[in-house]
Amino acid sequence: MMMRKNLARLLLLQALASGAQAFAGPGANVRSTSAASTSSSSTSSVAQQGLLQQQPRPLGYSQLSRRLQAASLPSEAAEEHATALEAATSLRGGMAAGMRQRLKLGMLFFLWYSLNIGYNITNKRTLNMIRIPFTLSAFQLLVGSLYVLPLWLTGLRKAPKLSMQELKTVMPMGFCHMASHLAAVISLGAGAVSFTHIVKAAEPLFTATLSALFLGQIFPLPVYAALLPVVGGVGLASLHELNFSWTAFGGAMGSNLAASTRGILAKKSMGKPQGKNMTPANLYAVLTMLATVMLLPLAAIFEGRNVAALWETAISKGATPALIAQGSILSGLFFYLYNEVAFLALNEVHPVTHAVGNTFKRVFVIASSIFVFRTPVTSRGLLGSAIAILGVMVYSLLKNYYSTKAVVAKSSK
Repeated sequence: MMMRKNLARLLLLQALASGAQAFAGPGANVRSTSAASTSSSSTSSVAQQGLLQQQPRPLGYSQLSRRLQAASLPSEAAEEHATALEAATSLRGGMAAGMRQRLKLGMLFFLWYSLNIGYNITNKRTLNMIRIPFTLSAFQLLVGSLYVLPLWLTGLRKAPKLSMQELKTVMPMGFCHMASHLAAVISLGAGAVSFTHIVKAAEPLFTATLSALFLGQIFPLPVYAALLPVVGGVGLASLHELNFSWTAFGGAMGSNLAASTRGILAKKSMGKPQGKNMTPANLYAVLTMLATVMLLPLAAIFEGRNVAALWETAISKGATPALIAQGSILSGLFFYLYNEVAFLALNEVHPVTHAVGNTFKRVFVIASSIFVFRTPVTSRGLLGSAIAILGVMVYSLLKNYYSTKAVVAKSSK
């Protein structure tokens, strides 16, 4: 404010001086020239032009600012002006960085949801053409392995380096990853996509139980209370599922158990050496490769002799080899990419944001599958689904709240 007032005063004084000089300067020069000599009017005119040309030019704003800062501006005002300029520049930079971060998060969540929906739809369509869950699961994991290998070989992503002992550490997690994926595909093949995901919403129940049994991690009572609507919602949705299948229900529950066990093993392995360049993305890639190696023999044992006959049956019902191959490849690619994007999103946001995002992801997957496959649902089934999904979100929020509270209390001691 002080700098602006000083600038305004200086501009006003300069304007007055320039106006007075422009008004009186030429006339005074004429009178002075006439008294000194009786020469011709042309000489007086030349003198007037010379005086006019010698008048000072008005200063610009930047020139006045520099002069004022150098001569009359107090040092405190100059510092205030510099601080204001720096703050404005920092604010513009912060707004641009914030906009870039929001765009990045928006793109990650969009890809996470889209790839997940794409996986569930292509996976179900392929299973509708040919029911080979073991073989399809193994092929999907193989596609993910073949996707990441070129990234390592070309150096686009640093390849992990594991010793045999470190490989043994992550091998149980690889088995759980295989079991979780296989059980989910079995469930998706036997029942509706929406039903599988409603049952899979009960995964926190397994996580809380296993955490208490194997990690000794006991949560406050409100956290466990939040699991009651999850159990009740899943039960209500299952009772009113028009196409209920015990195979679908058992597969989804088995997938929950295997996924929760994988998480427990990951926590127990924290602090143990797991190799070099084992970023979350590389850890997931290693687990995918281990799961592929484990599942391929199982697929050969359980379905190897029946694949040819099932293939011919699928072709006779109108499926084509191109459609089956396309669905198998796309579902495998979508499965790997949506899990990798989920890891990236988790690293970019607060756990609360991720929990809410995961809840809405499940809603979008269920809604899209009901729309695409024209799945018949009842009002009570929808109510049960809503209760279960909201219960999972409340559980996640309460778990994060009490975990953060415990960390703060521990650090303040």
